[in-house]
Amino acid sequence: MKTATITEVKNGLAALIDRVRAGESVLILDRGVPVARLEPATSLPDTAGRLRRLERAGMVRVGEAAPPLEMLRQPGPSVGDGVSAIQVVLDERRRGR
Repeated sequence: MKTATITEVKNGLAALIDRVRAGESVLILDRGVPVARLEPATSLPDTAGRLRRLERAGMVRVGEAAPPLEMLRQPGPSVGDGVSAIQVVLDERRRGR
């Protein structure tokens, strides 16, 4: 559970609400003494809120383009007997596939 002072709540309420929307609880402290708790109103996770929080933290970048369907339609690599699947993946990465 995240803890936040009253000053942190006043200055970063939107970010705290995103965390709560993503399912996390926030304990609010006044001079080190717990005075309130922010909790989700529903138990269902909010994927969009979680993505916004991760994007704000610089951990992900939400894509805007359509997925590369042509690449997804290509057949995957075949792994023969005695060949390491890890080696096949590394070879693909080197070729830029």
